[in-house]
Amino acid sequence: MNLAHLALCLPLIVSPVSRAQSEREAEVRRAVEARQRMQKGDKLSAAENEFLKSLSESVKQRNAAFGKENPPRDSTGMVPLTELRKGYYKGEQGGIYPGGANEPPAAHRTAGLEIARRITPLDAEGKTTPDGKIVLLSIGMSNTTQSFQVFMKRAAADAEINPRAVIVDGAQGGNSAEVTADPKSGFWPVVDERLSKAGVTPAQVQVIWMKQAIQMPSRPFPVEARALHGYLLENAHILSRRFSNLKIVYLSSRIYGGFAQSALNPEPHAYESGFAVNWLIADQIAGKPELNYDPKKGAVRSAWLAWGPYLWADGIKARADGLAWLREDLAGDGTHPSMSGREKVAGLLLDFLKKDPSSRPWFVKK
Repeated sequence: MNLAHLALCLPLIVSPVSRAQSEREAEVRRAVEARQRMQKGDKLSAAENEFLKSLSESVKQRNAAFGKENPPRDSTGMVPLTELRKGYYKGEQGGIYPGGANEPPAAHRTAGLEIARRITPLDAEGKTTPDGKIVLLSIGMSNTTQSFQVFMKRAAADAEINPRAVIVDGAQGGNSAEVTADPKSGFWPVVDERLSKAGVTPAQVQVIWMKQAIQMPSRPFPVEARALHGYLLENAHILSRRFSNLKIVYLSSRIYGGFAQSALNPEPHAYESGFAVNWLIADQIAGKPELNYDPKKGAVRSAWLAWGPYLWADGIKARADGLAWLREDLAGDGTHPSMSGREKVAGLLLDFLKKDPSSRPWFVKK
């Protein structure tokens, strides 16, 4: 594998399982930074080239071992959180909201609806104006951008969408939760560039859809899910600081990972990432100050958080609403969505934003 090709495959590159989490984070970020530099045409040092070669060999070995030990599965027997509800998975209750519920508590929902009503078109400085813009931005890794690009095309062709809404894809391949949790990572300047190219500013970003995951999770539940929870918390803080008018962040967890051909983000970790989102939103509902969104209650450190579409289904075993993940819905690696998989996610996201009471007021044409 030459270095140019390796740079495109860096989502697979992380440190060995035995290393501390902080060391894994550092190597993930170093690999992503190298990829970004290569894409800009920068020449890497001899040490950097050696680092990438070493990681490439490590990835090959780990993925070969993973493939032998984990053949693709049509289903796992795990129950989607939306159907597990008051049941338990390894000591953690189901549902996507506290208490095994699939809807937010009344007080949290009421707060979200009030916030949604305050979303109005803004000018470049963030001031309300009838001919301004409402920016919906995506944040996440490769799976996120792949599906969001399809969502953008579908939304652009939908006559019901508010013409004041501007949709921008900030998600970037290889930039997993460890990377975006670092405010100094190269991910954030690219987001700014994409906003500028779309003719909008950070001050006009009012809503974000975030779908994130950890690269190469390996530790048993709930260790990796708790780590992801921590990264999502840091992301919430960064988003609140970078986008002064941000009001709502919708979160989604991973799609089915049972067909995975590598250790990038297989089952049960894809499924378990849903708990990380659940815990984050539950923390805000519980009133934890580090996720406060109400200026009347103290320093604002986060936007209002809620679930977007819940995307996991147990492979070919369809959910009650009909969602299933077939082998053809995943690309050759069994992890990233194929075009049909991207269409499924895009459809779920579009349907959610057009129907949810907290998004319909600003997303749908009045």
